[in-house]
Amino acid sequence: MNQHEMKVVARIRSAFPTKFGIPRQSGLVSGLQASIVFEPPYRNADALRGLEGFSHVWLIWQFSEGIRETWSPTVRPPRLGGNTRLGVFATRSPFRPNPLGLSCVRLEKIELQTPEGPVLHVSGADLMDGTPIYDIKPYIPYADCHPEAEEGFAAPVQTALKVEIAEQWLNVVPPEHREALIGVLEYDPRPRYQRDPSRVYGMAFAGLEVRFRVEEDRLIVCSVTRQTE
Repeated sequence: MNQHEMKVVARIRSAFPTKFGIPRQSGLVSGLQASIVFEPPYRNADALRGLEGFSHVWLIWQFSEGIRETWSPTVRPPRLGGNTRLGVFATRSPFRPNPLGLSCVRLEKIELQTPEGPVLHVSGADLMDGTPIYDIKPYIPYADCHPEAEEGFAAPVQTALKVEIAEQWLNVVPPEHREALIGVLEYDPRPRYQRDPSRVYGMAFAGLEVRFRVEEDRLIVCSVTRQTE
């Protein structure tokens, strides 16, 4: 059977330079803003004709930090504490035969005329900065939405943390990033198997280094500093 080479059509620009802290699913933190910049061969406004009529789009992308030469039929989902193995095709693990991700994001605006060609502005993305995108498709509610669907082991069990951030640290965060940062922290960026209340974690976000710890249902921000080059 002939194999077709996948082409990177765009890359995302987001507030996450590393994997740590990225929401575990798209759409969880609606305040997260990102932009999709097309690669030069695909900077053609005609390719977006009609997309303005849709409120959401699907992104098909590559787990660029999860590429492996081999694969395993079972993985350990973080949701289950990393101790239980399930079939890779029953999970959304990045460690797959083909490292492909699927995210539904809100399309906020289409900017057709920029120095880099057309740019899509989206919210709710769960992608690391620079992630390669293979395809973009409109979200169609009557076909894509299934309210009766069963969630298996992925049913929501986590309640939002109460984020405590002193004014001195909040003032370091640019106003346009404050809502998104708090939303990310509410969903507990820690790996699910790490629950040490004395441990201080560091997260890179929007050019900042955010340090925090978690005590039961409280996330306490210890410091926020601007990253240096």
